[in-house]
Amino acid sequence: MERQEHTMPLAAERQERILAAVRQHGMVRLAELVAELGVTAVTVRRDVTLLADRGLVRRLHGGIALPHRAQAPRAREGPQGAYGPMATRALVGMVVPSVEYYWPPVIQGAHTAVAAAEGRLVMRASRWDDPAEDRRQINALLERGVQALLVAPATSGDAAVELLRRLGSFGVPVVLVERRPPPGLATLALDAATTAHALGAGLAVRHLVTLGHRGIGLVTTRQSPTSKALRAGWREAARALELPPHDGMDVEVPSYGEPGWAEAYTDVLRRGRERGVRALLVHSDREAIGLIERGRDLGVEVPRDLAIVTYDDEIGAASDPPLTAVRPQKHRLGMLAAQLALARLAEVGDEWPVHRVELWPNIVVRESCGTVPPPEAG
Repeated sequence: MERQEHTMPLAAERQERILAAVRQHGMVRLAELVAELGVTAVTVRRDVTLLADRGLVRRLHGGIALPHRAQAPRAREGPQGAYGPMATRALVGMVVPSVEYYWPPVIQGAHTAVAAAEGRLVMRASRWDDPAEDRRQINALLERGVQALLVAPATSGDAAVELLRRLGSFGVPVVLVERRPPPGLATLALDAATTAHALGAGLAVRHLVTLGHRGIGLVTTRQSPTSKALRAGWREAARALELPPHDGMDVEVPSYGEPGWAEAYTDVLRRGRERGVRALLVHSDREAIGLIERGRDLGVEVPRDLAIVTYDDEIGAASDPPLTAVRPQKHRLGMLAAQLALARLAEVGDEWPVHRVELWPNIVVRESCGTVPPPEAG
């Protein structure tokens, strides 16, 4: 009989019928729902997406199931990790947005954990904020036969959200690394291991306040995905500590060495001097080093005239003067993400809770913020 779209059930009724079918059968294929409801596949997929985003069903390849079900063990239990016994001799895939700045220690940490469990880590590099490339690399790893995935995908935009939904439906454990699902996917059952970047910014602000600073600016690079969290932490700490407002001292600059960097860094230093800002939180080390270089040319000495705390500590110790730094625990983060995936792979049954692991960064005190500012005149 020809399907008549104008007689289709209302959305709420369709979704209740979908839930009833899943409750009855445990797992239902999308093609069966299309036939049962008498609507198009597009309509069914839209309903299923809404139900999955609310945590009421779990998407599978070509179908849906109840959110929780027992699963058979997939690998032999091995050594004890941070989250329980780990699967051994597993092939673990990892997709990162870069194999340069920030990510090498994370990759090394993951490799250390997988090797300790006699497994193998297979890594693929994607691109920043490119869901299509993320998807391509993830599919390549699945075709390669990986048994677990560590992924740092894009998380904003429709394509990224759809990829996250797919990750939640895979038949292998998936751990997000330095990423969390956006608020619209609050019930997406994906494990995640992240760094508390906002809290790290707050640690830097508090350290500078203990040295007597009240005017503390923020300098970030334009392309860094960490900047948003650092800005939130800087602002929250300033509010909590009742620091005076510093309009114009939340500044985005080009990376050190890029066209226009010297002029931009000179402007930051001059603006800070005009506003009485004598302390900066800078992301990252190379930008902090660039500010020190421009400061010398302008007669601004660190730490005599300006205190600097850098965020990252890739090369902070080699700066002149050495940089006080907030240091994310990148190697440990990679280790914990891999241990989480291997423990999930070894888990028997449906007792595994979703893990959202957050590591605090450490602050390493060196010479670049060592001068306590003199008391204000008057």
